[in-house]
Amino acid sequence: MRKGWEYKKLGEVCDVINGLWIGKKEPFINVAVIRNTNFSKDCQLNLDKVAFIDVEVKQFASKKLKFGDIIIEKSGGSEKQPVGRPILFNISDGNYSFSNFTSTLRIKDNTEVNSAYLHKCLYAFYLKGETIKLQSKTTGLHNLNIKGYLRLNIPLPPLSTQLAIVSELDKINKLIRLKKEQLKDFDNLAQSLFYEMFGDPVENEKGWEVKKLNEIVSDNCSISYGIVQPGDGVENGVPVVRPVDMTKTFVSRKGLKNTTKEISDSYKRTILKGNEILMCVRGTTGLISMATPELQGCNVTRGIAPIECGPTCDKWFVFYQILNPAIQHHIAEYTRGIALKQINMKDVRDIPLCLPPLSLQRLFAQRIEQIEREKSEVQKSIQDLETLLASRMQYWFE
Repeated sequence: MRKGWEYKKLGEVCDVINGLWIGKKEPFINVAVIRNTNFSKDCQLNLDKVAFIDVEVKQFASKKLKFGDIIIEKSGGSEKQPVGRPILFNISDGNYSFSNFTSTLRIKDNTEVNSAYLHKCLYAFYLKGETIKLQSKTTGLHNLNIKGYLRLNIPLPPLSTQLAIVSELDKINKLIRLKKEQLKDFDNLAQSLFYEMFGDPVENEKGWEVKKLNEIVSDNCSISYGIVQPGDGVENGVPVVRPVDMTKTFVSRKGLKNTTKEISDSYKRTILKGNEILMCVRGTTGLISMATPELQGCNVTRGIAPIECGPTCDKWFVFYQILNPAIQHHIAEYTRGIALKQINMKDVRDIPLCLPPLSLQRLFAQRIEQIEREKSEVQKSIQDLETLLASRMQYWFE
């Protein structure tokens, strides 16, 4: 316990308001409703997919969100993402409410507790896994024990200290956001460079030779999917890349699950050399990442097809051509399925790609490699800032 700080139960400083249902009795009012999809992974409010729903005027009157409210995810989550994410509602105008899968905490006394401070405090609790202890499962859903949640002890320094903590953490978060925007700028630069040098790969206004993907890969690349059933993971086995591991340009060996050598050897055609483009063919079809030399000897799952470029093409050129919106649209057109989307391997092999002179491809690759070096420096800065943020969060809220 810190000297000069108070400690109170969450329920002592907040009132709880339950979410609303779709209206059944007129009169109705059409309002924006915050749902689980509006919770980002880092517990920020995301308004990209807000639902507008007709709700009862009488019901909305008591469930209209106010600036400074904290919305808690009380049902949802998954095995990898516990229920209980908090987001801060920081909008001062408009008609907003929240779904029945959420609850809202409204601070009783704003002279005692700052809402941004409380949000950061609850986010710290979430990161520490406090909500895992308070969740139960019913019919596939994870449900938060709200009564138990309200018994969490909240550290309450003087209001001036709360504001200082918020200011410090916000500055670090702002730097992280700026660095992430830099990464997006680098990706946009790479795409602009592709258009400048080669034009639209589908329109092909520059008249480049066009070949199917299976015509430009190496002779021993069959463009096949990987292991159908890799198992639950074994120690000291063969690392396997899954679509969930393809979150960045380069796939890291760290954190990969293992399969047995026997299972991997039965899919020899997809054992990696460490120089392939990895393309997702199930789920988010068209998602791509690069294998690096550290992945040599690893394998991939059913959802991934390794692509090893042949002598007539450069892998960076092929990578950014597949990443191009025109080719991504082509892949989407050939993707089938509703619950599970996938693209047939024949359609993957038949993807049409333009093929400029190799010298021009290599010039493009040189520029991309410079961009990737700069991206790597920015990513290192982001990692350092995220480490600093975690350290300061732990310092204030441990």
